[in-house]
Amino acid sequence: MSGLALTNVTKEFGSFTAVNNVGLNVPHGTFVCMLGPSGCGKTTLLRMIAGLDLPTSGSIRLDGEDITHVPTHKRNLGMVFQSLALFPHLTVGENIAYPLRIRSAPKEEQKKRVDELLSMIHLSGYADRPVSKLSGGQRQRVAIARALSISPKLFLLDEPLSALDAKLREAMQVELRQLQQKLGITTIVVTHDQREAMTMADTVVVMQGGEIRQAASPMEIYRKPADSFVADFIGQTNLLEAELDSTGRALVLGQPVEGIAFKAGMTKATLSVRPEDVHLTAPGARALAGTVTFVRDLGGTIETFVDVAGRQIIAVSTPRARPDVSVGQSVGVVLSPDVCVVLAR
Repeated sequence: MSGLALTNVTKEFGSFTAVNNVGLNVPHGTFVCMLGPSGCGKTTLLRMIAGLDLPTSGSIRLDGEDITHVPTHKRNLGMVFQSLALFPHLTVGENIAYPLRIRSAPKEEQKKRVDELLSMIHLSGYADRPVSKLSGGQRQRVAIARALSISPKLFLLDEPLSALDAKLREAMQVELRQLQQKLGITTIVVTHDQREAMTMADTVVVMQGGEIRQAASPMEIYRKPADSFVADFIGQTNLLEAELDSTGRALVLGQPVEGIAFKAGMTKATLSVRPEDVHLTAPGARALAGTVTFVRDLGGTIETFVDVAGRQIIAVSTPRARPDVSVGQSVGVVLSPDVCVVLAR
C-alpha cells in the first residue's frame, strides 16, 4: 500500500505503556493531524515514525517497505521540531542547505534547491541573512524549508506553530497547508490545537491514553464523534444523559424528546449536541423546560447558558439571530433529533 502503515504499534517504558496497539493507515499525499491531551502518546507515536524511538512491538511500513528498525537518517523523511533547532551560527541559506551538504550534494545543486525553497516560502533574497535576524514566523518557514530540502517521502512536524502568536499562527496554518497541497507530500503534524487540526488536516487522529479513539475527516470527527471523549475534546458540546422509558420513549434529563433513536439493545445513552444546534423558544410541550442563567456576547456569537434539571446547556447563535432572553427567564430548549448524536454511556 502506498503511504504510511502502522500495525499493532506499542511502546512501553518499563511498566508504563505510552502507545498501545495502534493501527493507522495514511495514504500517500495525505495531511494528518494527531490530536489529544498531554501524555496521550501522540509525540511518542511521531517519534517512532521518525525512528527516534523503536516500538516495543508492531511494525511501521512506508510505501510498502518495513522501516520499523531502519535508522532515522535512512528513512528519507523531513522533520520540524517544536524548538525548530536551527543553527544560529549559519545563514538562512546554509541552514536550508545543511541536509544536502551532509549528503555531499554538489554546491550547484545546493544553491538551486535553496533558491527554489526560498521562493516557495516567500523569502527570496534571504539566503545570506543570519537566522538570528529573522522573525518567529520567518524562522518557522526556514525550518520547514530545511526539512523539505531533501524532497522527503514523509514530512513530520511536532507542534511546529506553538511558539507563534495567535494571528501569525493562523497565517502559518494556511501557508503550511497550501505548501503541503502544492508538494503533495505525506504530512503528519502533532498538535494540541483543535482549531489547527480542523483547519489543516485531511484526517484528524484523536488519541487518549496511548490509543486512537477516532481517526476520520475533521467534519466526521465534529459531527459524528465515536464516543463522549471525542465529542467533548473536539470543539464545544453539550453532553446530556438520556434513557428510554417503559414505553420506549427517549427521556433527556428526565424530559421527553420525540424522534431520538437509540441503537439496538441500548437503554441508556449520552447525547452530544453542539451549541449551535440548540435552539431556544418559549416554554412548551415539545421543548425541555429550562431557566436562563447567563448570557455572554462574544461579538461574533452569543452564548446563552440554560439550566435544565440542574444541568447546564449552552446555546450559541449569531448576533442577527440573537434570542430575546434575559437571565432568570423561563425558556424552552429545542433539541432536533437529526443533530443529536447518540453515544454509549
